[in-house]
Amino acid sequence: MKLTRKSDVAVKAEAKPLGMSRRHFMKTAGIATGGIAAASMLGTGMIRRAEAKIAAVPHDAPVEIKRTICSHCAVGCGIYAEVQNGVWTGQEPAFDHPFNAGGHCAKGAALRYHTHSDKRVKYPMKLEGGKWKKLSWEQVVTEIGDKMQQVRKESGPDSVYFMGSAKFSNEAAYMYRKLAAMWGTNNVDHSARICHSTTVAGVANTWGYGAQTNSFNDIRNAKNIFVIGANPAEAHPVAMQHILTAKERGATITVADPRFSRTAAHAHVHLPLRPGTDIPLVYGLMWHIFENGWEDKEFIRQRVFGIDKIREEVKRWTPDEVENVTGVSKEAVYKAAKHMAEHKPGTVIWCMGGTQHTVGNANTRIYSILQLVLGNMGVKGGGTNIFRGHDNVQGATDMGLLFDNLPGYYGVTTGAWQHWSRVWDLPFDEVKARFDANQYLGRDPMTTPGIPCSRWHDGVLEDKAKLAQKDNLRLAFFWGQSVNTETRQMEVRDALDKLETVVVVDPYPTIAGVMHRRKDGVYLLPAATVFEGEGSVNNSGRSAQWRQQVVEPMFESKRDMEIMYLLAKHVGIADVWTKNIEVKNNRPVPESVMREYARGMRSIGYTGWSPERIKAHTMNWGDFSNETLEAAGGVNKGETYGLPWPCWGLPEQKHPGTQILYRTGMNVNQGGGNFRARFGVEYQGESLLADGSFSKDADIQDGYPEFSADMLKQLGWWDELTEDEKKLAEGRTWSTDLGGGIVRVALAHNMVPYGNAKARCRVWTFPDEIPTHREPLYTPRRDLIAKYPTHDDMQVHRLPTLFKTIQDKVVADNLDKKYPLIMSSGRLVEYEGGGEESRSNPWLAELQQEMFVEMNPADAADRGIRNGDTVWLEGAEGGRIRIKAMVTPRVVPGQTWMPYHFAGVMHGEDLQYPESGGISTRPYVVGESANTALTYGYDPVTQMQETKVSLCQIAKA
Repeated sequence: MKLTRKSDVAVKAEAKPLGMSRRHFMKTAGIATGGIAAASMLGTGMIRRAEAKIAAVPHDAPVEIKRTICSHCAVGCGIYAEVQNGVWTGQEPAFDHPFNAGGHCAKGAALRYHTHSDKRVKYPMKLEGGKWKKLSWEQVVTEIGDKMQQVRKESGPDSVYFMGSAKFSNEAAYMYRKLAAMWGTNNVDHSARICHSTTVAGVANTWGYGAQTNSFNDIRNAKNIFVIGANPAEAHPVAMQHILTAKERGATITVADPRFSRTAAHAHVHLPLRPGTDIPLVYGLMWHIFENGWEDKEFIRQRVFGIDKIREEVKRWTPDEVENVTGVSKEAVYKAAKHMAEHKPGTVIWCMGGTQHTVGNANTRIYSILQLVLGNMGVKGGGTNIFRGHDNVQGATDMGLLFDNLPGYYGVTTGAWQHWSRVWDLPFDEVKARFDANQYLGRDPMTTPGIPCSRWHDGVLEDKAKLAQKDNLRLAFFWGQSVNTETRQMEVRDALDKLETVVVVDPYPTIAGVMHRRKDGVYLLPAATVFEGEGSVNNSGRSAQWRQQVVEPMFESKRDMEIMYLLAKHVGIADVWTKNIEVKNNRPVPESVMREYARGMRSIGYTGWSPERIKAHTMNWGDFSNETLEAAGGVNKGETYGLPWPCWGLPEQKHPGTQILYRTGMNVNQGGGNFRARFGVEYQGESLLADGSFSKDADIQDGYPEFSADMLKQLGWWDELTEDEKKLAEGRTWSTDLGGGIVRVALAHNMVPYGNAKARCRVWTFPDEIPTHREPLYTPRRDLIAKYPTHDDMQVHRLPTLFKTIQDKVVADNLDKKYPLIMSSGRLVEYEGGGEESRSNPWLAELQQEMFVEMNPADAADRGIRNGDTVWLEGAEGGRIRIKAMVTPRVVPGQTWMPYHFAGVMHGEDLQYPESGGISTRPYVVGESANTALTYGYDPVTQMQETKVSLCQIAKA
């Protein structure tokens, strides 16, 4: 029997005897006892608190239950928050939630501490004359707003940088991107740039959408699971439960990972590839698949374009060559390929181990092509399950919080700006006038992607003559994003020093507020946590959930959209920014914001969403199956949890959402679909449209282009539109028709509005038309450079980007000899992202108190290093970090691995954190950043940074 919560009021607590029971102690202290956690719990009464002191809550105070979503990884676990007298006093994992079903990881179990952490910034602060001073909100908004206007007048709008956050709600992410647009710049980005930007580019250019195709729960239906570049046992523990359920049901698991990770421990086959050799490994798998005739020939014939080029490339990757380049044995590769062929359907799972490379876009394309070859797309238990790293990184990406996109992945072309100008009810010329009208290096700022967050520091430090904009960056917002997650930390520090104004908007000071060596010009604005506001978030599987507000903003913090509004009002753009959006108490109303973006984001099918529908799902978790994600009854009967996009039509049409993308075996009106026709109808005389494949009940039972006004006229369906619909549809396509008539008619004929095409193996607009192995810039294998060289240097959007220059320097300066160890990085279960929030939580800090490097016993013995020794690790560009050595066979000889969650120490010296409310904001645990040692390297399509392959040397300290 499934248990379901029926009330939002908890049973009144009874008086308890004096003393503290073991259960109460564990609940109070989280999951830790003693040490940091105990000091935090028992010592707070003896510390002078900020003005916003939290009063003691009587044990028998009424308990109100709020439904919220975990703020860490993107599984989207549900939580019941227990609130007494306005204080978050307890929590339970939601046992009836369709994603986590009562499961939690360490980070989720420790959530409630974030709202009242002593380490938070408690009021606006400014660094002046080397000292931190308290400011009022009025003062800080005035000073920052005045500086923004000064910079705009002198250097143009592009000299202000808007770094955003994957912690934003959908509504805040959308409004932040719109704020940058109204300011007149594309210099806006967030952490998706450095986690899954290569996924979005690679996958979208393969079959149409750059998102996870299935769901976490659907992994249970897989018969084979191929995990490459991911370690869900630590990074996504609740998702790992779905993987293990599949294993219990007979699925085989293959894990490709340089380390013997905790996920690899569950695998039937482990492929310990050399970092940076994903493409040769997957071609090696395909070699066996093609050689043995294991490919899905009919699927390929009907639904895949360009496979001949892949077959040609596969022939190069013989078992011997794959073993030579990747280091994986021929026997293991064959065994993995056989598992994939004999156990269908199969799914592929990847994360940042696959994306954070100079060939990241090609990696994600080769993973996708593998699934096309096997015919594993559009089916239960198949697809590409792409695990996102932050609670709303999927949603923030959808909202266009990117340097190269507007909401809904429309790009930044003139047509995209015209579409969104219509959505905003603003004249296009008025929006255009907000941008710099001049050209730089032959590029127009309005239609040229901005500077990515992976390289904002280059926007500060680079010779402005080499930038495709008027001037360098002078003022930067670091809003809910920790800069210690970026490589080349020495340059990051130099850029923080050179900026005229640094504005940190976050519950914590973050490393951007303390890493610099300056005396003035740094502002800390206390943002409320995600639990102190409400709004929607999207998990990795494209499902939306509504967070209820748990408590009011603590201390003097303000919600993100209120801070944005105050700044917008000061610089004179609030009226156009919020035109047609309801504003209450200086804050855009989330429900009103959702209605606007849902109306505009037609390209990914957001039009079927409404606040009422999303809230109805959140308030009825128990109605949805943990197996199918579908509601068998209740107010949401027949719908898929979270209405995963595309959710076609209008909210009142009740489209159920699309749990599995490209599923031809289902009617589009019930969540079916096919590959998207977004690349034209033919290439070099060959059709790009599907051949004899179509979604269930489609009137045209073959391939067809995307729907447009012209297509409706050609088909004789134009008169199915109303007269009002015709006026709005004339000259438009399905994705720009604000009346929705084109989509309505397509659905009436059971056809997918975006057309029906083949997935493509060839992307003729990318530097490499098919996935091509290129040795990492800092490769340990100089013998392979001639055969598999990197790219030539190139200009990517606004920035010059080096490839061959770096690789040539490695050889010329013998850097591979001076730094003989491969260096890579990844996640721990205890922390998330840059770690500022999680390391400021004593219940988590207790669990992992040291920054460390994993190294093989042989490498340690060669250097006289023992487990637990303090060592100096130096990267190939001179960045040095002082850390602990973990000597373990988990990594093979010649390779090392580090977590990237640490900061607060640089080159062995502690950084100085400010006090706020008389209490230091220094996290409970600090350490060197792995990214101080990591080096230059960027994907040529997305500017994703390289964090998985570089070189280093290690010596005992």
